Amino acid sequence: MSLQYDVLIVGAGIAGSALAHALSQSSAPQRRIALLERSLAEPDRIVGELLQPAGVAFLDKLGLQGALEGIDAIPVHGYAVVQDGRIVHVPYPDGREGRSFHHGLFVQGLREHAVRAKGVDVIEATVNELMEEEGRVVGVKATRSSGKEKEVFRADLTVIADGCFSNFRSTVQGPSARPSNTKSHFCGAILKDARLPISQHGTVALVRGHGPVLLYQISEHDTRILVDVKGPVPSDLKKHIIAEILPSLPNQLHEPIRAALATDRVRRMPNSFLPPSPQTNKRGVILLGDAWNMRHPLTGGGMTVALSDVYILSQHLDKINDLLDWSQMKDVLDKWWWERKGLAATINIMSVALYDVFGADGECLTIFQNGCFKYFERGGESVRGPVSLLSGIAPSTSLLAYHFFFVAIYSIWVLFAHPRRIRAPRTNSESDMNGNPDTTGNGGAHTDEKHSDMHIMQIPSILDYPRLFWLSCRVLWTACAIFGPLLWTEIRWW
Repeated sequence: MSLQYDVLIVGAGIAGSALAHALSQSSAPQRRIALLERSLAEPDRIVGELLQPAGVAFLDKLGLQGALEGIDAIPVHGYAVVQDGRIVHVPYPDGREGRSFHHGLFVQGLREHAVRAKGVDVIEATVNELMEEEGRVVGVKATRSSGKEKEVFRADLTVIADGCFSNFRSTVQGPSARPSNTKSHFCGAILKDARLPISQHGTVALVRGHGPVLLYQISEHDTRILVDVKGPVPSDLKKHIIAEILPSLPNQLHEPIRAALATDRVRRMPNSFLPPSPQTNKRGVILLGDAWNMRHPLTGGGMTVALSDVYILSQHLDKINDLLDWSQMKDVLDKWWWERKGLAATINIMSVALYDVFGADGECLTIFQNGCFKYFERGGESVRGPVSLLSGIAPSTSLLAYHFFFVAIYSIWVLFAHPRRIRAPRTNSESDMNGNPDTTGNGGAHTDEKHSDMHIMQIPSILDYPRLFWLSCRVLWTACAIFGPLLWTEIRWW
């Protein structure tokens, strides 16, 4: 037995559910669409819970704004960036708003729209394999959750949107497939009735010697915490968070975090980067969403890119009369490839570049991180520009390059012009102005709890300049070494 459809979508997550609904609204003759999902139970994930303002806008364009209703979604007005007890406010420009929510509730809302859409069959089934005839994918074999036998689902076009752990990515991409790179892991839990530094804002805490920590409210009483942990992941994550991370977070979060760790398990998710590659290897099938393109979740841009891709792709598929005509489909894929570049490339590059800076691994990146924080403290365009890029409001790789290298140069200026921390002696009667310098340019003396040493501030002297000039060259080189390869992954089209 086989069922025939016009479009077959594998995976009813963000991208798959949104595409099923979008195609059902087509002005072309009504198409039969099958949306296959292994489990239609509410997903339980620790990422995909913050939708940037541009993502909210695409949701509206797709007619899916109802997916945010009735799920206790929280308005998000920007970010609070925390470093060494200091907080800088990074608001979205022009009153724009994002939304944060429980991932599973949002996905269920999208699925409900797909279920109600005309011509869409939502089927709970596990896809076992792709079916090919004469070098073309013509459908899939899948097993329904209520049965044991494999069924054949045929379609003119098959869309693979089965997420970051896609089972079919390499089959579809073939030789053009690019390897994914796991930068770190997010380890997450839910805090109860936590009070963030700025209400209805995401919080990014910069922790010296470790990756950043994200916190954002996802319902009236729940706040998500995501701790970035670089490999190898400690065997006792709870102990690691309490000993290494907690002291760097705002005091009002300590008790909620301790309570969550005492009662909840810490779950982890790999933070992977997968640049997009052209989809011309196999006829009859395309990849969508994280199955095709992933970026670091630090910037919360994944769902925005997915909804943008769905919107652009559905607009072009709307104009095709025959989905079996692969010459027309190749034109669609080419147009989609280039039209998505502005937003997707900006968010892809920024996610990894910002993670490298906020994760500060080494002296040069620590200088860069400190310069970035002080750049935000300037306010004005130094905040508006970067947050417009991060939120998807200003999709421009040239604007991203401008701010990224401006921050690098500003970091060098901070290195020379701002006081730096140096380690003072243990007793008040001694003075060691030539102690181990911390060239990050941070302000404010404080006690290092680990070593019980006091830090004092000192303006660099002319004797420090030769070393600082050398550090400046290394910082600029580091900026180029981060941005250049990321830009290349987006420029490549072969």
